[in-house]
Amino acid sequence: MSNPETLYIVIPAYNESENIEEVVREWHEVVAKASKSSRLVIIDDGSRDDTYKMLEDLAKKYKQLTPVTKKNSGHGGTVLYGYKYALKNGADYIFQTDSDGQTRPDEFWQMWDEREDYNFQCGHRLGRQDGFSRKFVTRVLKLVVLLKFHVWAKDANTPFRLMDANSLREKVRKIPKDYNLSNVMLTVLYLKDKSMKTRFVQITFRPRQGGVNSINMKRIFGIGKKAMSDFSRLKNTVDND
Repeated sequence: MSNPETLYIVIPAYNESENIEEVVREWHEVVAKASKSSRLVIIDDGSRDDTYKMLEDLAKKYKQLTPVTKKNSGHGGTVLYGYKYALKNGADYIFQTDSDGQTRPDEFWQMWDEREDYNFQCGHRLGRQDGFSRKFVTRVLKLVVLLKFHVWAKDANTPFRLMDANSLREKVRKIPKDYNLSNVMLTVLYLKDKSMKTRFVQITFRPRQGGVNSINMKRIFGIGKKAMSDFSRLKNTVDND
């Protein structure tokens, strides 16, 4: 009888004290059901509140929770850190979501059940409930990805993605440390590689469950401008993949 596969759920967290306990409760149920070797890895990105202290306390109750803390590097850098941590520690599959409570754990299983058929599965947020500004960011990124890389990604930056370890190990090597848009670049790398089996799965995207939405129109403009610059820097790497 083969050993159960090890799932690592990677969640970045920054100043999420209002959400973190419920996020841990919901997603720990997933890793516990997946296998005894699976882990919920929540990476505190240098929070200024008591997010990490809460995680340490929660780890006493939730035995498959692994809290990690590091210096602040932003969402992209923290996600990349989490992927490398999972790969180093023996994950067979890596799933990433966020710590704001917007995604639903029950929708994870539609991906898990099909894990052997795909290298990369990504959520597609239809009817998302988190405001115009964030929807606009998604549209901007979709357009930038099309212009720069000539691939059509239904939802390039969704924090709801499942990848097998072998393919992810190959892809993360191409992304610089602390890269601002790691998930977008991963989506591009998977879609450009015709040997990869990929799909987008429709998911629910709830309103933020607590805390403050930091996105505004000024930041959106900055995100788009920086994305164009960052993508130009990595275009040769992607085109030669």
